[in-house]
Amino acid sequence: MLQKIINKLKRHLRIINPAKNTNCTEFEVDNWIISSFVIKKLIPSVGIKPFPLSELCLLSSAVCYFRPTHIFEWGTHIGKSARVFYETAKYFNIPIEIHSIDLPDNISHIEHPGYKRGRLVRGLRNVTLHQGDGLDKSLEIIKGITNDFKPLFYVDGDHSYESVKRELSGIIESVPNAVILLHDTFYQSSQSNYNIG
Repeated sequence: MLQKIINKLKRHLRIINPAKNTNCTEFEVDNWIISSFVIKKLIPSVGIKPFPLSELCLLSSAVCYFRPTHIFEWGTHIGKSARVFYETAKYFNIPIEIHSIDLPDNISHIEHPGYKRGRLVRGLRNVTLHQGDGLDKSLEIIKGITNDFKPLFYVDGDHSYESVKRELSGIIESVPNAVILLHDTFYQSSQSNYNIG
């Protein structure tokens, strides 16, 4: 009887942590566990747009593998990426603080959602919504962190070359131990006629 309980607990613990080989040189997770999580938990919460299955798997895998203590993401919009991070941390029992940053309400931008900003994460525990410049606001928050700090940055703001270069340079110079994920890096020519702009 005790052995059955131990075996069941071991199976449960395997499900809890899909990062099997964290001492390996390559980013590696159990894709069956991640896939099951994405299908059962993420898709009902956030759907598959703007993040297709492959991106949902990557975002959740990164959280499971690197186990960041803090996530800084900008380009909040309605909060889909922040919700992905939240659901992943909750399901896999990863203590985390998520800081989602978007443009102030008085700045006009084609993707600014107005009053819908952050609606998918507003009021959730360990998710804080901010307004301002993503890099500047993140670095300001980081100055106040005194405990264990393993940051992950998810850059999905202004997609211009100059902005992204500034953001990446700022992260690398100021937070050298950061894990960095970039969204919208799949280059498509204008002739592709989909997912451009």
